Amino acid sequence: MWKCLEMNMNLQMKKYILALITLSVFNFSNAQETITFPNQSTVITTGVPFMLIAPDARSAGMGDMGVATSVDAYAQQWNAAKYTFSEAKSGIAVSYTPYLSKLVNDISIAYLTYFNRIDDRSSFGFSFKYFGLGEIEIRPDEFSEPLIEKPNEFTVDASYSLRLADQFAMSVALRYLRSDLRIQAVDANAQAAGSFGVDISGYYQSEEEAYNSFNGRTRFGFAIQNLGPKIKYDDGGRENFLPTNLRIGGGFDFIFDDYNKLAVTAEITKLLVPTPPLFGFVDRNGDGEQTPDDTSTPDVDESEPTIITGGQSNDVSFLSGIFQSFGDAPGGFSEELKEFTWALGAEYLYQDSFAFRAGYFNESEEKGARKFFALGAGFKYTTINIDLSYLFSASKVQSPLENTLRFSLTFNFGDGEYDEY
Repeated sequence: MWKCLEMNMNLQMKKYILALITLSVFNFSNAQETITFPNQSTVITTGVPFMLIAPDARSAGMGDMGVATSVDAYAQQWNAAKYTFSEAKSGIAVSYTPYLSKLVNDISIAYLTYFNRIDDRSSFGFSFKYFGLGEIEIRPDEFSEPLIEKPNEFTVDASYSLRLADQFAMSVALRYLRSDLRIQAVDANAQAAGSFGVDISGYYQSEEEAYNSFNGRTRFGFAIQNLGPKIKYDDGGRENFLPTNLRIGGGFDFIFDDYNKLAVTAEITKLLVPTPPLFGFVDRNGDGEQTPDDTSTPDVDESEPTIITGGQSNDVSFLSGIFQSFGDAPGGFSEELKEFTWALGAEYLYQDSFAFRAGYFNESEEKGARKFFALGAGFKYTTINIDLSYLFSASKVQSPLENTLRFSLTFNFGDGEYDEY
């Protein structure tokens, strides 16, 4: 059995390990006793966080949004109900996103999706998302042949969408996920972890209406994503919540003429996962130091190794965690508001053949500090769509996708078979 990693790791392997630590959010041990201070905020972590990364260049170019944007082949990731508003009969799309490209060149996210409109009122879709963390070279000693490990995660899902009214549709998607990040060469008992999740979403798109100098159309969408049991790697390991989240968005299309259109969209997102509580002693005199008077709360046994001094216990089921997530932040309502992220995006279309996109994404500095601007462009030739996007970080915390070019390719079949616009 392999007993250790080679002490003399080269720089490349160190970067791989850094990537694993950065991307794999696990809690393998119980919470430790810590000193807590007033107004301290906590960051929510989940298992398999790659599921939240925008896989396609169009959504990425508008600030990682897609629940209320106009329909495209990548709706499976954001809101599958949009498929029932597609003018194309069917479509297939692929995308590629390099990850941590400043450190390594073989970590990436690949995405493949397919959709088909069954008739005027229903549609279905499939997708496959793969997160490859490259190769890790492991040696027990300097004389042994290296063992190559390829940790990865992936999801497979299927959706069905039904139009409940002329302008409104809903969908249900079932997803299987698998995470294989444990390295058997280091831990002989390591196993891949698996779970499943469900998405429930809805999409509204109004008829085109005439205004003074332009026509317009309203869009609205919502989605509850990744509803499912926790993920665990072994019997002795700690369970991790899936990245269950709520997305709500709305937008408006300015249709100036047959050649020029401008779509603006706004979206908010919240993780439906309990906020980790604060552990430690109760600082009754406010001096920031533990004294004999600060041992514990009056209603907690002082022999307990950890004391919750803020928030609620997150040792609950995933269903209870969804409801708890709206009111368990240690800092109260003000901290709950900080757990919402928001994004603004715009897309200019010329002759439905060329698109220019821009967006901004914002997350509280106390809840992850993701802030970035994005630019994107799209080109359409007959039935082929090509989309590109680029991200500029606006945060002190560097984004793994900073200065990364994303690429997406879509093939639409039976384009124009349905008249929706």
